[in-house]
Amino acid sequence: MSTVAIAPLAESLSAFLNNHDFSAIAVIADNHTAKFCYPDLKPLLPKHTLVRIKAGEEQKHIATCELIWDAFTRSGFDRYALVLNLGGGVIGDMGGFCAATYKRGIAFAQLPTTLLAQVDASVGGKLGIDFNGLKNHIGVFQQPNAVFIDPSFLGTLPERELRSGFAEVIKHCLIADTAMWDTIRVRDLDEQDWPALVAHSVAVKQRVVAQDPTEKGLRKILNFGHTLGHAVETYYLNMPRKRLLHGEAIAVGMVAEAFMAFQKDMIDQTLLTQIEDYLFSVYGNARLSEADIEPILKLTKQDKKNRDNQVLMSLIDGSGSCTFDVPVTMAEMRRGLLFYSGLSR
Repeated sequence: MSTVAIAPLAESLSAFLNNHDFSAIAVIADNHTAKFCYPDLKPLLPKHTLVRIKAGEEQKHIATCELIWDAFTRSGFDRYALVLNLGGGVIGDMGGFCAATYKRGIAFAQLPTTLLAQVDASVGGKLGIDFNGLKNHIGVFQQPNAVFIDPSFLGTLPERELRSGFAEVIKHCLIADTAMWDTIRVRDLDEQDWPALVAHSVAVKQRVVAQDPTEKGLRKILNFGHTLGHAVETYYLNMPRKRLLHGEAIAVGMVAEAFMAFQKDMIDQTLLTQIEDYLFSVYGNARLSEADIEPILKLTKQDKKNRDNQVLMSLIDGSGSCTFDVPVTMAEMRRGLLFYSGLSR
């Protein structure tokens, strides 16, 4: 497992660089992190190359990777270079993927700047890009050399980004920690203890990934809410007026999949109501229409957990517990989405 440090970069990153001898360093940043976060990083680094790309999930494709690989090549990077991914989940996923494939793999470290990346995307070694409109369709498992989480970066986030990342915190509580779920669900977004929740989520994810690094079994529980959530996110990706951030889509998925768990007698009405009420209070309603449901369901057929054309889902089976590889039908997923949208009540 990678070393994960939750501390100011001036402490954690500086110590890491002093203990290694890299031939060159690149920083990958997007428009936002180059403006708001890179100024704090730059003084901590020796001579380096800044690779700046456009921000957004819509940039997470092979053409952007070609720009990054070209920057590495033009800078003369060899196999002893280091890549620092400064940003949220898109930068971490794509920058890590580019590092893991350049010259068959060079060192990289994640410097997550969003709550989503700090509590989830930067930890665990999942790297990839979107392909033909399908989220994370091309990728590899490769652990970063280190993850440096500086909580001060959360102060650069708009509230919507903070809310998006909170969905993964909620997921970690629902699948692994009843007590923490009971703690967060009685607090509004602005009342949460972010440093404590970042540390908690990192610990949950590290514990699961250590037992199953390449998602052959237990690690699949980290996908609760993601089968339908990823499908919803992908469906709206090319609709600017309706586009959802990752966590907003996962919130939809968690409500719908919690209903499916209830229908299978895996959770009781009390927990379902808690999840429904709290997630709607934080995220509102994405307003799925009946016409949206069939194309969303079609996208679940591309989910990476599937086997032999069977959709396999990770569903909670009580508060703080989760089961993976649960076979589900299109009819069951349809009922879950109808429940979320209120069309079945």
